[in-house]
Amino acid sequence: MDFRIPEKLQNLLNDLDAFIEREIRPLEQQDDNIRFFDHRREWARTDWDNGGVPHPDWEALLSEAKRRADKAGFYRAQLPEHLGGMGLGNLDMAVIRDHFASQGLGLHNDLQNEHSVVGNNVGLMLLMNYGSDAQIAEWKEKVGAGEAHFGFGITEPNHGSDATHMDTKATKTDTGWVINGEKMWNSGVHTADCDIVFARTHGEAGDAEGITAFLVPMDAPGVEVLEYVWTFNMPTDHAHVRFSNVEVDESHVFGEFGRGLAIVQHFFNENRIRQAASSLGAAQYCIDQSVQYAKERKPFGKPLAVNQGIQFPLVDLQARASMLRSFVRETAWLMDQDGAFSVSDRVSMANYQGNRLACDAADQAMQVHGGMGYSRKKPFEHIYRHHRRYRITEGSDEIQMRRVAGYMFGFMSQRAPKGVSSASYKTQSQAVSQGQA
Repeated sequence: MDFRIPEKLQNLLNDLDAFIEREIRPLEQQDDNIRFFDHRREWARTDWDNGGVPHPDWEALLSEAKRRADKAGFYRAQLPEHLGGMGLGNLDMAVIRDHFASQGLGLHNDLQNEHSVVGNNVGLMLLMNYGSDAQIAEWKEKVGAGEAHFGFGITEPNHGSDATHMDTKATKTDTGWVINGEKMWNSGVHTADCDIVFARTHGEAGDAEGITAFLVPMDAPGVEVLEYVWTFNMPTDHAHVRFSNVEVDESHVFGEFGRGLAIVQHFFNENRIRQAASSLGAAQYCIDQSVQYAKERKPFGKPLAVNQGIQFPLVDLQARASMLRSFVRETAWLMDQDGAFSVSDRVSMANYQGNRLACDAADQAMQVHGGMGYSRKKPFEHIYRHHRRYRITEGSDEIQMRRVAGYMFGFMSQRAPKGVSSASYKTQSQAVSQGQA
């Protein structure tokens, strides 16, 4: 078993680094674009007069970076070749996201809004796995190029992490469906073309079956954004959305009727492993910066680096990062081999451990750097604010641990949702990569 990064992937990392230095770093410095990455002027990212959503100038810069990355052939790298990509798998993406985040914040990779020159286009992955032929034909090119995107409406005001007790209802009519309900933390809807809305169509509260996904246009009558919830790390695109008698026809059903939670679980597993890799990379950046500073800073006539009180916490963080890196890569490789549902317990382990590590490493970096570490002259407080979010979103630490316990103690089985096999997803993903979906 060879644990080294494959030569082809290493060459891609080298090409990406060269592209970033050639195209993205100059763009970051051009026309005072650096204001968006200068943490003393971080407020420039936020449109404070428009609910606190991302400022149009900030999103225009991100779009230009994506356009250049797409022109260079990198933005769609995770997509199959027939969609303009390189067919990268979960292992490839985990290595890339770790690599990017370990270089620090920048226009090449900014996790606050999942921006990267190698797109994490989970929306397209869901479209290709669950969309109808008509939905795929309508959206795949636009979503693939980053010219359109979907929101994801699962969480509700009264039900947080419990998606089975869902108040949002979809009622059948002669022409289609009428949706009523509310969603919280409905991210990205300020510019989304459609929202993937999950609603109960049948069954009882608490049932895993009976929840169906709908592709709802954001301009449909009855769709109302009540507020964008301000957060620890601004800007915000996390909306509280109300759906009042929103009418959609049968063609807007997304995925298998009554099996919407399969989409949710697939989304979470794919995204959580990449999130873990990003948190790992951010932690590595904080460790590396702290080691370098400790060697340079000389209070009382000697470098901080000679003090075991400085060494040992960073040694412990480096040990955790090294072990987690091996675990993340093995888990991502297993996902590529056996499907997204084959390693759900491992994905949860990687996710909560990675997110905790990022927060711990940012906190220690602030401590090592002293007053400057706490200041906005350095990026550590920003990294902490951002990655602290991941310990709650897409499954809190406690939810992740509960999932792991479920597998350990036999309350859950390591398989795809009822009626769907992990193997079918592997087969389906292979069909997508070969252009058969």
